[in-house]
Amino acid sequence: MFIIILLILHSLLAVLLLGAITHQTFGVLWPRKPGQTDFVAQTRTLRPQIYTTAIIILYVITFALGSIIYPTYRVVARPPLEDLRILYIIGLFEMKENFLAIVLAMLPAYWYFWKMQPNYRTARVVFTIILFATVWFSFIAGHLVNNARGLL
Repeated sequence: MFIIILLILHSLLAVLLLGAITHQTFGVLWPRKPGQTDFVAQTRTLRPQIYTTAIIILYVITFALGSIIYPTYRVVARPPLEDLRILYIIGLFEMKENFLAIVLAMLPAYWYFWKMQPNYRTARVVFTIILFATVWFSFIAGHLVNNARGLL
């Protein structure tokens, strides 16, 4: 029961992280132009830099919860997937693990370029796109694993 609660909390935090990184990415790649008043322009009214600290905190907490849940995946969920030869799901999850660990190591540079070096727009864009792609890929891969076997 404890693992299920952690899995639900992990998923909820992942959704919050998805929202924050998606808003920041749209703000960076598709900024609002002066005079725009349509609905889509209104979703881009916030400054992308305000999301940086929230993204880092959500990422670290979500990563930590995933690390707590991970042994249950290895012992309970993965062996039946191997028995059923659903290797693409296992492979996606292995890629997810590696991407998330690399981005975790990248977070100090992400923070530095967003908070300390506002003149390096290209670096901010690249770090944001990498984080965006990793978070979305990880979210989808995690749900595929959960749907294929689950942690129940």
